[in-house]
Amino acid sequence: MIERSLFSPDHEAFRDAFRRFMDKEIAPFHEQWEEQGYVDRKVWNKAGENGFLCMTMPEEYGGSGADKLYSVIQMEELGRGGFTGIGYGLHSEIVAPYILHYGTQAQKQKYLPKLASGEMVGAIAMSEPAAGSDLQGVKTTAIKQADGSYLLNGSKTFITNGWHADLVIVVAKTNPAAGAKGTSLMLVERGMPGFETGKRLKKLGLKAQDTSELFFTDVKVPAENLLGGQARENRGFICLMEQLPWERLQIAITAVSSAQSAIDWTLAYVKERKVFGQPVASYQNTRYKMAELQTEVQVARVFVDKCVELVAQDKLDTATASMAKYWCSDLQCKVMDECVQLFGGYGYMWEYPITRAYADARVQRIYGGTNEIMKEVISRAMGLGAK
Repeated sequence: MIERSLFSPDHEAFRDAFRRFMDKEIAPFHEQWEEQGYVDRKVWNKAGENGFLCMTMPEEYGGSGADKLYSVIQMEELGRGGFTGIGYGLHSEIVAPYILHYGTQAQKQKYLPKLASGEMVGAIAMSEPAAGSDLQGVKTTAIKQADGSYLLNGSKTFITNGWHADLVIVVAKTNPAAGAKGTSLMLVERGMPGFETGKRLKKLGLKAQDTSELFFTDVKVPAENLLGGQARENRGFICLMEQLPWERLQIAITAVSSAQSAIDWTLAYVKERKVFGQPVASYQNTRYKMAELQTEVQVARVFVDKCVELVAQDKLDTATASMAKYWCSDLQCKVMDECVQLFGGYGYMWEYPITRAYADARVQRIYGGTNEIMKEVISRAMGLGAK
């Protein structure tokens, strides 16, 4: 195997510390959380107490000022363990960076320390019943009123962390007639009149993740809750596009880590399981299949590690991130399917991690922009497609 060169001894020490945290605070309860459809709120508070939230945020806002590699390790470890109910990545590396990069000083001071401590759980509301990957098709509106506030109306669906969310970045049209150029980002807090959390959605996988619907009916959003203030009114679509490469790479990071875990679980199983008096691993079909899968995951990991280096240098472009997201999530699903086959009947039993991983993997090709959209992005970067 190619030795990874991304991480320093300090990074690996953090990996060990986070694994201990998972072993104590997540692993014993994740199956129960899958049954109830959401993780316990205290797992957020405990992560905050241990400094595992918003690690890359500046210290002045409650973070650790750490580099992104610490967040990459956290994503890898959660993926390795199959702990798909934990929404730390979206909270720390999507919601918080939006506020850091685009928020006013007052917004940073108000929200980032609370996100870092776990006092607040963050979510971002993009998808709608009729607008998923097509963010230009958003119908939710935030119309400016005479007093400077905004009247927010619309609904969102498939919102990760939606059930627990105390703070939601809502994508809305502040100038509906302008299309994408009339999009803004609104900071909506739990408890605002007219903001309601809908039912938790029952999904094929990710059963411990509190995915839910959100409804906004004449929600009066103060002017100071327009992300970035008046200077960023109608500029939300640009912000969304700027952050998508890192968001999509996070999916690829998790995909590779999860695929490697599936291979590891399967390798241990085929060495023990016997068919016709021989270990399943002794058959040429098994050996060659495992060799193929490991080779492809190794190739994916090297590519993703290079993309992580580019992120650290602020050089990861949208097309390359789209390649990583589409290729690695496709590979993840392929690996899960082949590993379930090698497990045989037990691969179809929910008590086995490989079965849950198989169900959890499928959405990776859909959220963050479907893989078909990723191919469209790549082809346009090549100079192909409609003008």
